[in-house]
Amino acid sequence: MSSGGGTEVLFYHLERQTLEQVLPGLVERTLERGWRAVIQAGSPERLAAIDTLLWTYKEDSFLAHGTRAEGHAEHQPVFLTTDDGNPNGAGVRFLIDGAAASDFKGYTRVVCIFDGHDPAAVEGARVQWKAAVTQGAAVTYWQQTEAGRWEKKA
Repeated sequence: MSSGGGTEVLFYHLERQTLEQVLPGLVERTLERGWRAVIQAGSPERLAAIDTLLWTYKEDSFLAHGTRAEGHAEHQPVFLTTDDGNPNGAGVRFLIDGAAASDFKGYTRVVCIFDGHDPAAVEGARVQWKAAVTQGAAVTYWQQTEAGRWEKKA
């Protein structure tokens, strides 16, 4: 098995906000650090919804991104996919809606965002947690406070 050493794997447990409310801010912070991102969704339908979200989540702003349909993946700061490729050389991989990584190696961070109200999503996150630990990644668990801030719990 590959070593994920050097990779941070962060688990974000959604309880108070939806993925649509949380993901754009996390991606913005990723880009502010000078990192590229790849977002892996669990289905083509969810990928299409995230594609629309990143163009429209703010009236006065958007997050530039691309998909396989647009081509030129290597030029995209954020690339959306349903597979485990990394065509834009991203340092950060977001796993959403049940998407799973088989290998955590090669990323600065892998961010697994899961819905705490969905038992299947919680179980999927547990499987990813075990895989990340097995591969030697540094794993942390984050939960939102009543005020909406993310707090490290483990």
